[in-house]
Amino acid sequence: MIKICLLLTSLITTGKMILCDFDTDSKLENWVVVDDVVMGGISEGQLNINEQGNAVFKGRVSTENNGGFSSVRHSFETIETLEYSKVMIRLKGDGKQYQFRVKTAKYDRHSYVYDFKTSGDWEIIEIPLAEMEPRFRGRILDMSNYPGKFLEEIAFLIGNKKEESFQLEIDHIILD
Repeated sequence: MIKICLLLTSLITTGKMILCDFDTDSKLENWVVVDDVVMGGISEGQLNINEQGNAVFKGRVSTENNGGFSSVRHSFETIETLEYSKVMIRLKGDGKQYQFRVKTAKYDRHSYVYDFKTSGDWEIIEIPLAEMEPRFRGRILDMSNYPGKFLEEIAFLIGNKKEESFQLEIDHIILD
């Protein structure tokens, strides 16, 4: 498997690629929190590694000043995704709905998005790449779904159009 987040490049013939496998030594400098403050809002998100070695994306979403979202992104060198059909994410949410987002090129304005609801327990979220819809600022675009060729950015976003605190604990993200 190839590990992108930890910058390890050990290849194992499993047909899977590890995008992120967090542990207590994980470095988060390539992850960036982007909140609605870029548009005047006051939501606040943060990403940390907890004692168990999982990434924890948490904070508070505010709808004041036309705000309403918090996100965390990770960009990396282009990887080919033709041989993969889904993303598998082991996580523990808080029962709220989130989005998993990808970009084929980090400077694209649009993302390909998949909405998922967490159960409050540890679970594996399975995201079919072909079902990821193109969106820009919350609007579905008149384009094809994720083309499944290249990947340069992954992200999580919460924006449920209400005031709420949130917490999403992430163990790993794998292309399968």
